[in-house]
Amino acid sequence: MLSGLSEILSVLALVGFSVVALWLLARPTARMAVLMPAPRLLTLAATATALWCAALAMFGAGSSQAFVVQTLRDLAMLGWLSATFWTAVAPMSRPLRLILRMLMTIAVLALVLGAAAHWRAGAEAEAWMAPTLIFAAMVVATGGLVIVDSGVRHASAGLRMPVMAVAGGFAMLWAYELNAQLIGALTGKRAQALIELLPAVVLLTLPTYVVAAMDIGRERMRLSRTAAVRTLILVGGAAYLIVIGLTGAIARWVGGDYAVLAQAASLVVALGAGGLLIVSARLRAWLSVMISKHFFEHRYDYRTEWMRFTATLGQGAKGDGDADDRNLHGRVAKAMAELTGSPAALLMLPGAGGSFRVAEQWQWPVDVEGEDMALSVRSAFMLQETRHIVDLDARRRGLSGDVPDGDDLALPDWLLSDPRAWVVVPILHFQRMIAVVVLHRPPVSRALDWEDLDVLRIAGQQAASYLAESQSQEALSEARRFDEFNRRFAFIMHDIKNLASQIGLLARNAERHADNPAFRADMVETLKISAGRLSDLLVRLAPRARGTAAEAARVLIEPILNDVAAEARARRALFVGCQAGLAAWGDAASVRQIVQHLVANAIDASASDTPVQVVAVSEHGRVRIDVIDQGSGMTRAFIRDELFKPFVSTKDGGFGLGAFEALNIAQAMGGAIDVESEPGKGSSFTLWLPLADARDDGGNANLMMKVASQ
Repeated sequence: MLSGLSEILSVLALVGFSVVALWLLARPTARMAVLMPAPRLLTLAATATALWCAALAMFGAGSSQAFVVQTLRDLAMLGWLSATFWTAVAPMSRPLRLILRMLMTIAVLALVLGAAAHWRAGAEAEAWMAPTLIFAAMVVATGGLVIVDSGVRHASAGLRMPVMAVAGGFAMLWAYELNAQLIGALTGKRAQALIELLPAVVLLTLPTYVVAAMDIGRERMRLSRTAAVRTLILVGGAAYLIVIGLTGAIARWVGGDYAVLAQAASLVVALGAGGLLIVSARLRAWLSVMISKHFFEHRYDYRTEWMRFTATLGQGAKGDGDADDRNLHGRVAKAMAELTGSPAALLMLPGAGGSFRVAEQWQWPVDVEGEDMALSVRSAFMLQETRHIVDLDARRRGLSGDVPDGDDLALPDWLLSDPRAWVVVPILHFQRMIAVVVLHRPPVSRALDWEDLDVLRIAGQQAASYLAESQSQEALSEARRFDEFNRRFAFIMHDIKNLASQIGLLARNAERHADNPAFRADMVETLKISAGRLSDLLVRLAPRARGTAAEAARVLIEPILNDVAAEARARRALFVGCQAGLAAWGDAASVRQIVQHLVANAIDASASDTPVQVVAVSEHGRVRIDVIDQGSGMTRAFIRDELFKPFVSTKDGGFGLGAFEALNIAQAMGGAIDVESEPGKGSSFTLWLPLADARDDGGNANLMMKVASQ
């Protein structure tokens, strides 16, 4: 019954390919040349396939006569592949050309030897000629699959999809034949059922010839993601079943009790792979990215999106010069939101202390002027160093998202608790974070994929260039103000004023305690320190060309804190605590200057009977120096708007440059200054500096030791 069905299918295939060959031959040559590179070779392949189908009908599938005629079909198919996918401009590589020549040589030899054997011996030649012809067919089928794969990858961008479908038909036919013959070779029994169904597989390839010769399919086919994923799952399942079948066949062929071992090994591999996929979120994410990146079309129309993005950044939506067009920060938030389909966005800019606060919003549905809507200095440092786009949904679920495991970004609670916040995008300019964009969740929520991350990174770099240019203009405007007042001289005058106040205090105390030997010793030590500082100020006042430039180096923190405490002893006893061996990467004089200023401000702001503490530890790969007082404190508005601005001071006769200078020096060394204060409860100034050697930071709180209460 199966043989009769095979004969009927062979006749149908013969008729079908004969009609297709005649139709292709009758098509205008000029028209066919537009549709494909080698139309006549396709006609030749259809004709050779028709002859092979005639041999199948006459002699039966799997006969040696059919294998002899099959060599003609293989030669025509290989010739069409080489002429279609490779041209004189983009020729075939030398190794692939050698493979093609070898395959054609094998096919020609099989044709000549097989024809000669059957011509001389007739049907008797089949017994001793069939194994040779089968082996030659398997080699040609294997090489043909290699040619198809290389050709499609080489020229898929420049050919119509129907043309590549013909190559897919060739690959399907060769793969089916190879599978049938391989099963027979491994099991020792001919896979007769598969061989009898070979004409049915040939019929499935017939429509590809017709579609390739028609003027359709100029646009690439696009499968839905669901269909593509299901196809991949089916292909993977089929591959797994084939591997299991081959493993069992090999075990039976080898003999012995290897079948149980093969089954156990297959089960262990399957369970291990499935367990890894279930347990490892990183592996699942990696597999998802790989599949999306190599099997699916792009999510974005890059040309359209990029033109709209740059237009929004450049002049806004209206382009008439109104307030919306002049607000660059609002345009950046809008452009980033429209790129991902988000209905709203927040733009956060760095504050004076290093933390990031909401500076602009685009269609965010609530008031965003709250004091608590900020990113801390620590979170800003981590975002800048990791440079990762944060998927907030993944963080809420306890997954890493785009952030490697172990990176604690210290995201604020208000951001994680707001379900509308979807993505946090750091805006980086030359590895420096100049802004942060928070995107609102789109109407149809979805998880970020590799393409979203790539687009957001590139868009962030483009937006960063606009923001950096705007900041440069603001910096130039500020520089013009400093042209009227010599900044360097003003800073030195500020330090001189502090020294004068200290010496004046010393003079007043001398009137009361001049007879005390301990006081006289302290007075002499203080005068020596003040004289040394005055000498240093004179050096700083000299022209820069005559001075030496400060270079970053490993700076021990404990000696600096002890020196500052000794200098301030005349005014106030300090509590100093420092982690053993703590070292920062920076300039020792600059670190000393910052700590001196913070300590002096803490003493000025607190009563004489209240302590001032200076504590230094390592935290999250950075040096943290806290100067804590119990003075009058400051409001949040003053910290945000006035504390670190130049020429703003709350002291009588103050220059308003101390905090501004300290912050500039800290930032020049890659650090920052953070402030926490409440009116009536005191203040805490935190100086962050790069850690000189991260290996020194073992994260052990026991390393903290009390140095002195001076």
